[in-house]
Amino acid sequence: MAIRAHMETLRERHQELETAISSEKKHPAHDELRIVELKRQKLKIKDQLEELRSQMKAN
Repeated sequence: MAIRAHMETLRERHQELETAISSEKKHPAHDELRIVELKRQKLKIKDQLEELRSQMKAN
């Protein structure tokens, strides 16, 4: 059950990052470096989610 809770937390964080990226892009003088960093964080979370899914399938 702990894995599922962790996955849900990661999914929520992934969505928060997507929202932050969209919000940042709406600004006329958006910070491209911030967007790149947010996308990097989002990708890291996606990789973590995939790893957890693989672990669940193995069990």
